[in-house]
Amino acid sequence: SGDGLMQLGLMNVWCCVLQEVLGEDKLKQILQERELKVYWGSATTGKPHVAYFVPMSKIADFLKAGCEVTILFADLHAYLDNMKAPWELLELRVKYYEQVIKAMLESIGVPLEKLKFIKGTDYQLSREYTLDVYRLSSMVTEHDAKKAGAEVVKQVEHPLLSGLLYPGLQALDEEYLKVDAQFGGVDQRKIFTLAEKYLPSLGYAKRVHLMNPMVPGLTGAKMSSSEEESKIDLLDSKEDVKKKLKKAFCEPGNIQNNGVLSFVKYVVFPLRGEFSIKRDPKWGGDKVYTAFEEVEKDFAEELIHPGDLKASVETALNELLEPIRKKFESPELRKLTNSAYPGASKTSQSGNCLHAENDELAPSRLDIRVGKIISVDKHPDADSLYLEKIDVGEPEPRTVVSGLVAYVSQEDLQDRTVLVLCNLKPQKMRGIESQAMLLCASIEGEPRRVEPLDAPEGSSPGERVFVEGYETGKPDEKLNPKKKVWEKLQVDLKISDECVAQWKDKQLMTKLGQITCKTLKGGNIS
Repeated sequence: SGDGLMQLGLMNVWCCVLQEVLGEDKLKQILQERELKVYWGSATTGKPHVAYFVPMSKIADFLKAGCEVTILFADLHAYLDNMKAPWELLELRVKYYEQVIKAMLESIGVPLEKLKFIKGTDYQLSREYTLDVYRLSSMVTEHDAKKAGAEVVKQVEHPLLSGLLYPGLQALDEEYLKVDAQFGGVDQRKIFTLAEKYLPSLGYAKRVHLMNPMVPGLTGAKMSSSEEESKIDLLDSKEDVKKKLKKAFCEPGNIQNNGVLSFVKYVVFPLRGEFSIKRDPKWGGDKVYTAFEEVEKDFAEELIHPGDLKASVETALNELLEPIRKKFESPELRKLTNSAYPGASKTSQSGNCLHAENDELAPSRLDIRVGKIISVDKHPDADSLYLEKIDVGEPEPRTVVSGLVAYVSQEDLQDRTVLVLCNLKPQKMRGIESQAMLLCASIEGEPRRVEPLDAPEGSSPGERVFVEGYETGKPDEKLNPKKKVWEKLQVDLKISDECVAQWKDKQLMTKLGQITCKTLKGGNIS
């Protein structure tokens, strides 16, 4: 048909811009018969960043070509990937993603009425889907599941079973969303090949896979929602954009792993068709480029200075971000942002702090880490104090003084895994400086009972401890004793009736699970 030929023509354009297509013959066959049904999914974890404009510009191309496009908000995947999104925040994160991604699409002029939006848990908890997960898990080897998720699922020393399920669920989504093709970053390739290998074993068709390149982050590695320094957030103010671009890796003449240059290639040119360099006449004056290759060539030959490149990218970026910032100035969307990402509230553009009081007392300000006691001795000048050397994941162990002699034996502490608060101001205790605090549960009374808190089995020194829902906040370098941050937060630290450590009824966790104590139900933590 004429439509089919038009789509084939557009297909050739896509294949040039996409990094890779798996199943090109099948793609051509479908396009000759009807419109292509394609989906793009995003796990609702950290806040989407500017690299999301790469898939958005491709989605715009798909829609122009008459494709049926579904956007999947993969909330269950966000939870399965090392609990990057806590269960109680999933709903809010989906709402945030939906609002921000719609705002991005509007910013680049994509009509939303042609798009279908769907949430993973709307169908992934059904009886049929669940049975297919079990059927698939009886076929996929652990080796294949681990290999498939290697570039997508967070890699940790003690992987959780949930991370092995992740690739299989993504494969099943292709069948349950009734699509011909899945579109994603080239980092998804191993998941795509797993889908191609195993879906036919369940009696389902093999799908086409379309891949766009990954944009290097500002640090030179992959831009990531959960790595704050590598990305420019969609709601970053003009000042933040300037600051982050200033720090970005952009060596004169170096075109490898250059996140600033990649942004011009994969976002500015596909959306704008040209790129303007603004500069002083004595350095050649303003210049408009109509092909990325010319920009790359001039940068490689040092005809474009990194400072001029960054300033021009800053202008282009702010043009894209301005409509999104404006949309999110509404009180409802501000509230949604703070609820979906508690403890990560930013200063607004006007400089007024959103939820300043909450931010003041976010538990993420505490630098609590897993530690291992390497040695424990009695304090030379105080019978009630121990002197410990504790490994907290730094080159040298920290010296910690604890008043535990009356409650815990030396043998019980030696080689024990403990929890340590690492950003209190060092304090001298009977002549010896204590560089951290060993955290314990306690119950007052006669006698007073004290137990060190326990990290999950398999924990390693230096692993971060966080409160559910506050994973993304950064701890203070040093807690200011005058502000009494620790004292104000400590009031709400308690042990639950199940012996789990909590702050305001939210659990203290590491990536491996809950922080607990042995027996002191209802105790305090200090």
